[in-house]
Amino acid sequence: MKTIRTASTAATILVLGMSLAAGGCGKYSFNALKAQKAYKEGNDRYRAGDWKTAAAKYEYALQSDPNKSEIFFYLGNSYDNMYKASRAGEAENDANIRKAIEYYQKAADHDKNPEMKKLALQYLVSAYASDKLNDPGKAEPIVLKMIEMEPNEPTNYFALSKIYEEGGRYEEAEQMLLRARDARPEDPSIYTTLSGFYNRQGDFPKTIESLNKAASLAPDNPQGYQLVATYYWEKTSKDHRLSDAQKKDYINQGLQNVDKALQLNPNYVDAIIYKGLLYRQQALVEKDRAKQLQLLDDAGTLQKKAIELRKKTGAS
Repeated sequence: MKTIRTASTAATILVLGMSLAAGGCGKYSFNALKAQKAYKEGNDRYRAGDWKTAAAKYEYALQSDPNKSEIFFYLGNSYDNMYKASRAGEAENDANIRKAIEYYQKAADHDKNPEMKKLALQYLVSAYASDKLNDPGKAEPIVLKMIEMEPNEPTNYFALSKIYEEGGRYEEAEQMLLRARDARPEDPSIYTTLSGFYNRQGDFPKTIESLNKAASLAPDNPQGYQLVATYYWEKTSKDHRLSDAQKKDYINQGLQNVDKALQLNPNYVDAIIYKGLLYRQQALVEKDRAKQLQLLDDAGTLQKKAIELRKKTGAS
């Protein structure tokens, strides 16, 4: 709402306020108007990233109308943005995150918009994450509640899996990801998330199995095949425990996948780069000197092609 400037408009509001007062409810209606004005002013400052002023406006709006539940989330988020992890332990700074939690909880309990309730719970979980209060015990029951509310939403299972993984509860973390898979078995993102978990656990076979499943669910997307190739390159280049035979097998698997990506998009720069990198790995385990030199030459050609394509893309 814009600031009231004209005398006629101000007079209209004044007459309206007097009329409502005469009806016996003027005090509350006038407060509601003040709350709405402060709320809109708070929204303007919120959009501008002026969190301190926005919070003050929202607080004033709630003083005028404590039942204006749509304010709770934005007030909580304003305090959340005012909190700085680097200043943890400072009284004023720590008060900001406590207020953020208070208002996120109020939004989750009282906001009439289901989407805002959901968002408030998500941000409430984030407030207890390792980069803020680092209190997973407080976050766990919130995420369990979110799962109960939306049992087919995989991101809720992802969130709980992360909490369990960070707490060293790896079996439970995996189970949450498998429940996400069961909820949406045809969603490729489930399997890429699973692959990341297995990779962190050092389980390369399950990592690749999950990546292959993700790629198969989106066969027209070259990124899925390219991601498989990336993991094969990373394994052969960093795991020095592999035998030459294992390296050769993984390199061939990587090349097969990168070629699938290039069949779908011949100018896919990342795939061209990784094909060259895989050729270089192949040269390291190749015993035939002539073949080794040819692989290195082909890798150089691919590198030049990738550079030229990037220049063209940048120019366009």
